[in-house]
Amino acid sequence: MAGMMVKNMSFKVGQTLTIVGVPKPDATDFAVNICPNDTDIELHINPRFNAHGDENTVVCNSCNGGSWGQEIREGGFPFTQGQEFKIVIQFSPDGFVVNFSDGSKIQFPKRLGADKYSNITFDGGVRIQSIEIK
Repeated sequence: MAGMMVKNMSFKVGQTLTIVGVPKPDATDFAVNICPNDTDIELHINPRFNAHGDENTVVCNSCNGGSWGQEIREGGFPFTQGQEFKIVIQFSPDGFVVNFSDGSKIQFPKRLGADKYSNITFDGGVRIQSIEIK
């Protein structure tokens, strides 16, 4: 099921993206996708409460031409169903640093090579409250 989509924005190197939302009380997982276009995903952040064989794990990946890359699993799991969360994503020339509210972080390399992204999509059991780029 496709959720919310933000299009035609500009998230570029040197900027920080802050996302605040609440996982639904019955959420198994949700995803935040940062995309250069309508098909590829540069950064897929997938907090999983209980999905795809994972419990309380954040999985990051990228998708290029329909093919998923290697999953990265590091950082903590500061997500609780029904409770507000904040994710802060810093975009550097080398890639992304995804900061979670418990102080843990995930470093994710820039795999598709763009310096600017125009789409952010949200899928799964989540309600997004705010998105800020600065």
